[in-house]
Amino acid sequence: MPSFDVVSEVDKHELTNAVDQTNREVAQRFDFKGSKARVEREENVLTIIADGEFQAKQLLEILETRLVKRGIDIDCLEVGDFNTNIAEARLPVTVREGVDKDNGRKLTKLIKDSKLKVQAQMQQNQLRVTGKNRDDLQAVIRLIKEAKLGLPFQFTNFRD
Repeated sequence: MPSFDVVSEVDKHELTNAVDQTNREVAQRFDFKGSKARVEREENVLTIIADGEFQAKQLLEILETRLVKRGIDIDCLEVGDFNTNIAEARLPVTVREGVDKDNGRKLTKLIKDSKLKVQAQMQQNQLRVTGKNRDDLQAVIRLIKEAKLGLPFQFTNFRD
């Protein structure tokens, strides 16, 4: 039976490269000269550190530009609230990965409402879609691409 998996993954190597490029650009820009502006990365949490909120927003724009140029969809970013004190402003940015239960339910409901003859089931951080007809699976892929659920989805492990 043909099947495929719906996943939401971010290339860690490209994420690291984008963060490094952002830090390099900030070090060379005149408007950031003498400031402590930088982006730190710990697994799936990026922390933007700057002298003020305005600089942090500028740094976020630079980071998003670098991510897009590296082929990472910025829909996977979840920007938190500012943590501001006298010396600096911190902005946590979470990189979301995996299909969580809420999005899995939304996808499953979307697939069932389409009346296509396929089955969808959650498996850890991915959604497996199986069906008898390859054309139905391709229709499901089109349906998921057109649906705006706030996460970038990839389709892997397509088997005939």
